[in-house]
Amino acid sequence: MNVIEVLRLPLAVDLSGFVALLRRLQVPHRVVEEGEEQVLWAPPAMAGDVLELYRRFPDGNADLQAMPEPVEVAPAQPSLKEQVLACKVTAAILILSVVVAAVTGLGDNLSTIGWFTFLSFKVQGDYLYFTPLLQGLAEGQLWRLVSPMLLHFGVLHLAMNGLWYWELGKRIELRQGPWMLLGLTLLFSLVSNLAQHFTSGPSLFGGLSGVLYGLLGHVWLYQWLAPNPQFNLPKGVLVMMLIWLVICLSGVVGQLGFGQIANAAHVGGLLIGCLTGLLGGALARRKLSA
Repeated sequence: MNVIEVLRLPLAVDLSGFVALLRRLQVPHRVVEEGEEQVLWAPPAMAGDVLELYRRFPDGNADLQAMPEPVEVAPAQPSLKEQVLACKVTAAILILSVVVAAVTGLGDNLSTIGWFTFLSFKVQGDYLYFTPLLQGLAEGQLWRLVSPMLLHFGVLHLAMNGLWYWELGKRIELRQGPWMLLGLTLLFSLVSNLAQHFTSGPSLFGGLSGVLYGLLGHVWLYQWLAPNPQFNLPKGVLVMMLIWLVICLSGVVGQLGFGQIANAAHVGGLLIGCLTGLLGGALARRKLSA
């Protein structure tokens, strides 16, 4: 029976009444324990109905005898405050990005930009002289391995990256937890920054886009191996972002005067994200079949 995860709740939550309701309605399902949580699985075609049923009757309902006819009802959307409280790491990264954008003047203040760049630098005349990577690490500047993700050069750069980080980050945080999102964000930033540095050499670069492509690859392949409603992306998102990657790689964006694109960071982020998605999805699928 092909099933997907519908609910993940603490073991302290009593699901017996709701499970009895599913049995009366003859809804195929499975409940398994994973650590300190219990997970309810159901067929993909019925996942939405089961989730809605739990929202309405979490303790079961003795008077309900048959599965209600599917009705197209727009689910109640949580408020922005509720979403922020549920996705604290996602919100924290975005707030940090806005704070850094304000401190650095969106890339105009070289003295404060130098706090967050991959390599520290000195300004002499019209030139920037960068500290070698190994020297900076030996001096304890380890934060620079990930801090460029907080740098943005322009309002549009910040707005677009912030929007996509919110959309992708909250999905991972809701399904896999805040610590997993934080770990993935730091890993994708590290890999994408290293890829950009070793490709372009000492230079100024920054932004969340390398992390975004990592999150995209992670969600894409994780969802392919272990489908879940929380990882469903709007139609065309994957195609659009991959097309944009190809356009950036072609050099067209730079020729149009939109500045240089950190292509190596994008590719590096996407590759490491695909790897984590494959590993995570395979583990989740293995738990399902166990």
